[in-house]
Amino acid sequence: MHSSRKLWTWLAIICVLSFAALGWVGKEIYLKAPPIPKEINSTRGELLFTGEQIQRGQQAWLSAGGQQLGTVWGHGSYVAPDWSADWLHREASALQALWAKRDFGQAYEQLTPGQKGQVDGEVKDEMRRNSYDAQTGVLSLSDARAEVIRGVARHYTGLFGDDASLDKLREQYAMNAGSLSSAQDQQALAAFFFWSAWAAATDRPGEAGLSYTSNWPHEPLVGNTPTAAAGMWSIASVILMIAAIAGMLLFHSTHEEAADPTPPVSDPLFSLKATPSMKATKKYFMVVVGLILAQVGMGVITAHYSVEGHSFFGFPLADILPFTVSRTIHTQFAVLWIATAWLATGLYIAPAISGHEPKYQKLGVDILFYALLFIVVGSTVFGWLGTLQHRGVDFSFWIGNQGLEFTSMGRVWQILLFVGLLFWATLLGRGLWPALRKPSESRGLIAMVFLAAVCIGGFYATSLTWGPRTHYSMVEYWRWWLVHLWVEGFFEVFATAVIALLFTRLGLVRAASANTAIILETIVFLFGGILGTLHHLYFTGTPTAVIAIGAMFSALEVVPLSMLGIEAYRNYQRSKAAPWVANYKWAILCFIAVGFWNTVGAGLLGFSINTPIALYYMQGLNMTAAHGHAALFGVYGMLGIGLMLFCLRGLSSRLAWSDKLLRPAFWTLNIGLAMMVFMSLVPAGIFQAWASVTKGMWFARSPEVIHSGFMETMVWLRVPGDIVFAIGTVFLAVFALRLMGRGKVPAPATAPVAGVTEA
Repeated sequence: MHSSRKLWTWLAIICVLSFAALGWVGKEIYLKAPPIPKEINSTRGELLFTGEQIQRGQQAWLSAGGQQLGTVWGHGSYVAPDWSADWLHREASALQALWAKRDFGQAYEQLTPGQKGQVDGEVKDEMRRNSYDAQTGVLSLSDARAEVIRGVARHYTGLFGDDASLDKLREQYAMNAGSLSSAQDQQALAAFFFWSAWAAATDRPGEAGLSYTSNWPHEPLVGNTPTAAAGMWSIASVILMIAAIAGMLLFHSTHEEAADPTPPVSDPLFSLKATPSMKATKKYFMVVVGLILAQVGMGVITAHYSVEGHSFFGFPLADILPFTVSRTIHTQFAVLWIATAWLATGLYIAPAISGHEPKYQKLGVDILFYALLFIVVGSTVFGWLGTLQHRGVDFSFWIGNQGLEFTSMGRVWQILLFVGLLFWATLLGRGLWPALRKPSESRGLIAMVFLAAVCIGGFYATSLTWGPRTHYSMVEYWRWWLVHLWVEGFFEVFATAVIALLFTRLGLVRAASANTAIILETIVFLFGGILGTLHHLYFTGTPTAVIAIGAMFSALEVVPLSMLGIEAYRNYQRSKAAPWVANYKWAILCFIAVGFWNTVGAGLLGFSINTPIALYYMQGLNMTAAHGHAALFGVYGMLGIGLMLFCLRGLSSRLAWSDKLLRPAFWTLNIGLAMMVFMSLVPAGIFQAWASVTKGMWFARSPEVIHSGFMETMVWLRVPGDIVFAIGTVFLAVFALRLMGRGKVPAPATAPVAGVTEA
């Protein structure tokens, strides 16, 4: 107990210091983010854009699909271009053509190497010169550059409008004509794209060769190449990671873990009688299966759009289900079904652990279920309709689709979900309270579950921190608080603690050793994980300190993943500890799969893009998608399915349980995911990385690459993996339907475990 208290103290210290540092970085981002000029003028005084237009343009882009329709500074979807890189290349190329004609009377391609060098130097000097006056808030540009900017702006107003000459390009980008119906919004959009490209190429005040985005994207025409800091901190992070892994191996070799206890003769949970609130969670798991099916279906459609653009095997599906909508549902439902599985698990285990059913607990569980269902359906329908009917920026932000990846639901739905999560934490606390008050060896584990639940509810408040006019750098800062800390941080702590509790309840793990191990694992995970959030923010208009801190701490995130193979092997041994453990075989195998995908998806594929130098070339390419698929479904998805199966075992008739359905479900899901990642996404990502290194980010995201023969072949090579994976979801759905249709759980022959009572 004394050792456990010291670990709790260290955990508190690390959390306080890490969040203090993260808060300080947020202040620095706010102070040093790329300025938004009040006016952008030519030297002859002609007004090009205003600051109001730049801010309105950000809202217009998000309402048109935002991060579901290309990217800005590398964050978003991968079929349409990165608009900041695309504008930057178009503007620099147009300047080359203009000055080649002016100085030499020829097209740029016809110039001699010496003449090209002269033009290239002039273009680079023009694009990197920071002519922003902080006193007046005015950005002054040369007349030649102003002429080029007007021409590039016309391209984007036509592209997001209905210019028929750009229909082919829109099809290649998987975007519909008239994405923005207002001419005012189209002009504002061009202002935002210009500003994002200007910040990416213009030197920061007092810095030579260093833009506001640390020279991202790679664009040789304007001298955007990796900074020395990106290279040096990448090397340092690799050295730190190797040293930390060696230290962890040394620690484990010198601190022998206690052996697992002798398992009970029979299943300790066989006679557990489900309380009314526990039974009420069953419908949550049925919704989980439904959301999985919907998410997979939308994923198939979304992937196919990268080949046909507007059609699904010839049918003009994009007229009613645009790419931006299908991808929104695909990414949003992934988070929602995983979160629902974990929330339901918490509600299920609380009475089972404490032996206490609070008064009106079932009513609370039912209310929460229908509230969450209302939020899921409402946010999806309103986001879909808002996109189809072009309802505008205010509708999109408040009740439609905000256009932000993984956090797309409108603000009203976010507020309702925040209230729902706080209500869930309250229900969980009510159920766990008797166990929290009672001294026991497992009280530390129970406390960890409850604290993680409080953090899950409380930290969703970060989704409410940005507004319609918040600077884009700060939107990204807060968005990654939510996506990284909420999903990859506290949800993972919660799930890990729940798994440990389940193993202790089964008598397969000693409560005292599990208690210590979970606190230690949480310390190691959050030590790297909290400040590791910054690796998402290297190039989003942030200070260079973000590269240093993000690189070092994101490297530490990999350290605990290196030991997960050992934990997976121990779980495999536990699955064979006694004959009755076979009842939980597939849930335990899901936990073993989590260890595998944590090592491969989060560890190997994650670290392959996490260092600053790697991410400089690969941010916003398919290597990111490979990591995302392997980590999101492989880790969090399999964890959610494993928890669901564990709970359903106690909620269903043993006669209705079918290992014959779970066996193919488990293997086809994992094999299909591996095929999808390694046959399609990884090769596509490597091909794009080559294009990014050799010519620039604009080229890696251009139709010439995206719709090249190789890339389209890679998309078609997703089909075998998608089919195998989809078969797994069908087996899982059939398994769930069988449980629903085969009667209720029979009454136990003996007294309930832990004496569960209703108060």
